[in-house]
Amino acid sequence: MNDELFQELLASVKQGAEIMKGTMQPSRTFEFPETEVRALREQFGLSQDKFAELVGISVGTLRNWEQGRRKPEGPARVLLRVASRHPEALLDIGREQPKRAERTPSHSTGRTKKLRAA
Repeated sequence: MNDELFQELLASVKQGAEIMKGTMQPSRTFEFPETEVRALREQFGLSQDKFAELVGISVGTLRNWEQGRRKPEGPARVLLRVASRHPEALLDIGREQPKRAERTPSHSTGRTKKLRAA
């Protein structure tokens, strides 16, 4: 790595640290308001359970997003943005997902093991 590239990388890392500390504002941000999450789910006509399964999150996480206690981050935010612009993509993925496997007993007799108090 040449010195110029290293200095640019170092400056970028320092800027990132300042942003994380709150002493510098990021040059761009991406928001996905929680009200839009609910609107998107309702656009699909899905219950919270079905939408959460389709997106691959827990119902609790979805509720937190919809009620504003949390905000979608990272890959979830990207998936929601794609779904809002191309709803058919999310529905196509949903059709391809296999149903969750039923839980099976821990051994062949069908009985579940009981934990013994030590």
